[in-house]
Amino acid sequence: MKTLYDVQQLLKNFGIFVYVGKRMWDIELMALELDHLHKAQVIDNDTFAKAKLVLVHEHHIEEKREQEKNDLFGGINDGKKVDRS
Repeated sequence: MKTLYDVQQLLKNFGIFVYVGKRMWDIELMALELDHLHKAQVIDNDTFAKAKLVLVHEHHIEEKREQEKNDLFGGINDGKKVDRS
């Protein structure tokens, strides 16, 4: 297991399809679903660890991407009005 797609396919094997609309949220929800599968003991420790590692890595990439976007646009807060008084 090396990619987010691999984790998606693992979850799909259990009838779990994740699409929230924002990649960061999708990754976070996949991590929760993975935790539930592991707690229910339907996936082994090795599979769980590898999938979790992929999700942590992808989450880190998304955090960096969002930070770069914020740096590029000078801290604009997703179109929300920012009170600077």
